[in-house]
Amino acid sequence: MCDISTNPPLGGPMSRRTLLKISSAAVAASLAAGGLGGGRADAAALTKAQRDKMTPEEIIAAMKRGNERFRRGEKTTQNFLAQQRASAKGQHPAAVLLSCIDSRAPAEVILDLGIGDVFNCRVAGNIANEDILGSMEFACKAAGAKVVLVMGHTACGAIMGAIDNVELGNLTGLLAKIRPAVQETTFAGERSSKNLAYVDAVARQNVELTLADIRKRSAVLRDLESQRAVKVVGAMYNLETAVVEFFG
Repeated sequence: MCDISTNPPLGGPMSRRTLLKISSAAVAASLAAGGLGGGRADAAALTKAQRDKMTPEEIIAAMKRGNERFRRGEKTTQNFLAQQRASAKGQHPAAVLLSCIDSRAPAEVILDLGIGDVFNCRVAGNIANEDILGSMEFACKAAGAKVVLVMGHTACGAIMGAIDNVELGNLTGLLAKIRPAVQETTFAGERSSKNLAYVDAVARQNVELTLADIRKRSAVLRDLESQRAVKVVGAMYNLETAVVEFFG
């Protein structure tokens, strides 16, 4: 039986609550039509029109839903071949991700994303250097991405290496960029790479510092964020639970 309180008379005024429900349904339908984890077997790559209709908050919400599907073990219905064909002549990603190279944390998989949905920068310890900042600026200013997501993860080997002051060729310089997070992490227990709770605390601090670094060193992204055209956020992926926690 219908609830008449949420169904205004034909031609009558529409309540704000009803309008929000209709808007949310429209966004969901748009996402299901293709791209950004729409989950339909016939879904092709994200189009410019679909991407441009979404707000940064809606894009983040879509990624959260994708992670929920992944951790529930729902079978993906991504049609990668259709996405490859649809995106061959052009791409319109909704976000740019900075994530770790760890083989257990492939961002597109754990967020249930398809070809053409996001740009993805991967480097040990998900740190931002000039090349990555330039890539992010291209993704947002030139290509129209609306979200910058920095994603760390639990039990990160790069974080452990920074804690232990590991020195190994060019890795030495990379770990030096993570070391400020080691120094700035407040932690009451054992400050050791063998203590995974401490490692994870440093990993989260590293994400926070990277977010601050992006805003400090990129005037392009800082201006886009101040205009609310782009949202810069952080996340932590838990290797044990498969949950991605968004913050910042």
